[in-house]
Amino acid sequence: MAQIEIPAAKLSYECPEDDTVLRAALRAGLGMPYECNVGSCGNCRFELIEGQVESLYPEAPGLQERDKQRNRHLGCQTRPLGDLKIKVPMREDYKARIKPVRTHGELVTIEDVTHDIREFRFRLDAPNPFLPGQYGLIGIPGVHGARAYSMCNVTASGEEWHFQIKRVANGQGTGALFETCKKGDRVELDGPYGNAFLREESARDILCIAGGSGLSPMISIARAVAASKALAGRKLHFVYGGRATRDLAGESMLRELPGFGTTIFYHAALSHATPEEAWTGWTGFVHEAAKEIVEGRLADHEIYFAGPPPMTEAVMRMAIENKVPVSQLHYDRFY
Repeated sequence: MAQIEIPAAKLSYECPEDDTVLRAALRAGLGMPYECNVGSCGNCRFELIEGQVESLYPEAPGLQERDKQRNRHLGCQTRPLGDLKIKVPMREDYKARIKPVRTHGELVTIEDVTHDIREFRFRLDAPNPFLPGQYGLIGIPGVHGARAYSMCNVTASGEEWHFQIKRVANGQGTGALFETCKKGDRVELDGPYGNAFLREESARDILCIAGGSGLSPMISIARAVAASKALAGRKLHFVYGGRATRDLAGESMLRELPGFGTTIFYHAALSHATPEEAWTGWTGFVHEAAKEIVEGRLADHEIYFAGPPPMTEAVMRMAIENKVPVSQLHYDRFY
């Protein structure tokens, strides 16, 4: 068991040899910054002051050459080889409301959502609750390194985690899930993680913007809003974008919720609609449609969004241009 010290913050915590610097900190209740948890965003970088470490992903895109020259490492991809002293800007807002734990689960259901999105439902060995909008790490048999996917269900007990996952071209993780995984298979699950969870304390209406597998956390948030007494009467606009009609999803799920059509509204936007599809709905990029749907009143909403990087970056730019406070923007970066 390694002892990790953060001298500037006057903090220390223990990290087992099979855990990472970041995840052990979060399990210990500390607020170490992070987002993607899989080596892509670089938000969990720390400077190694003293000690030796092992990198689980030496070519991780979240770490640049200049970072390596400055002895910086990614907390999510680094294991200690002994006691460490590190430098990292700890923040209260990254403290986990539900501390992440590791467990295992059995794949109990596989259902098609679209031509390239499937829902995978896992029953956990030990109940593990999460907040709507959070994600977990799945250790897929035969695939090196865990993959991060957002949950789509709402659960008080945490007995099951459901994921709506989009197949990625040439992706090892989604390739294994779609091609070789079957009911009864067992996986390692770790979480919950993520800070883009539903804020029930806000009195604002809600805008959810999604594309691709960003569907999953937005569905979780919508389901939680429909079930929340604290959010009774809040309007929720759910805007989902795709290239063609076969990419669209989510409406049937929202129709099952109380309040659909009165406080919960579904909108779809196509960026590449063809004349053959006879599409009469919103056209263009999903963030542009979302702005029109709320009549430009973006700052009056809590905005949750998830999807491909170009989409999330466009939403962020639009929000900043329209003077939406950063505190009202909720998303986790994935690449």
